[in-house]
Amino acid sequence: MIPKEFFITSGKAVSKVSALNAFDLALVNAGIAQCNLVPVSSILPPKAKQVRRKNFPIGSITHAVIARMDGNEGETIGAGIAWAWEKGATYGLVAEAHGHMDTKALKEVLEWKITEMAKIRSIELGEINYKIEELWIPMDNYGSVISALVFLF
Repeated sequence: MIPKEFFITSGKAVSKVSALNAFDLALVNAGIAQCNLVPVSSILPPKAKQVRRKNFPIGSITHAVIARMDGNEGETIGAGIAWAWEKGATYGLVAEAHGHMDTKALKEVLEWKITEMAKIRSIELGEINYKIEELWIPMDNYGSVISALVFLF
């Protein structure tokens, strides 16, 4: 089972009810709320093509590299992914990061992570791409941010 395509998506949301409800709305905003998400690790298969976000049938088992951060009122939270192809485009890597960080800090952490992944594999990466969500959570709210690389079979 090797994915032939993938897309990148993200979402953020707040809820007065709970962090779970904020996460659910973040999934809606990312267009993947109707999926049963299965977290996977971080390899882009050879020849996989990046495509626009697609809709899935309700209840689809959906494999994705997911970064998620939930938080409480007054906090800044962020989640992001970085992806890059090996020079020569044989295969690619995906890194994820989350925390009480802004976009600048997340981008720095993601670059460290994906660079280390390449070093471990003794490969050189081409251009690194990023998808990052940042959110300051208003008072009396919960918040959630997600960023995901979703595989298509």
